[in-house]
Amino acid sequence: MRNLKGQRRNRIQIRLHKRSIKKAQIEQISQRIAELLGLERAEISIYITDDETIRRLNRDYRGKDKPTDVLSFPIGEEVDNWLILGDIVISSDTAKRQASQMGHSLEEEIKRLLAHGFVHLLGYDHELGGEEERKFFELESYVLKNL
Repeated sequence: MRNLKGQRRNRIQIRLHKRSIKKAQIEQISQRIAELLGLERAEISIYITDDETIRRLNRDYRGKDKPTDVLSFPIGEEVDNWLILGDIVISSDTAKRQASQMGHSLEEEIKRLLAHGFVHLLGYDHELGGEEERKFFELESYVLKNL
């Protein structure tokens, strides 16, 4: 999404370790999620990697020595009128397995994981349970319905 001056409303930095999905698709999905969440002048970094890399990150940052589908690293600092929202890391290996298990495309699974990651970057945590969990999944569901 571009504003009248031709600048993107949000900056999405994408790094692909695994090229199972196109950068342009991730950019388009991420810009739409940011728009749905009312973000403007936010910067988000997205890294698509493999099970081994995400396993190491999961072990080092969460104490869980196993691969996972998505990790979020919220930053939430403002720099030069930009909100540095944080980083989302997705394992394409796990995403492919989950897409196959759920009977949908890899693109649909990437959408689901990006939405999940964005909601975490906004500070919501479903692992806390109760009202926090309800709010998390309500917001995630809103994003997915409107993508």
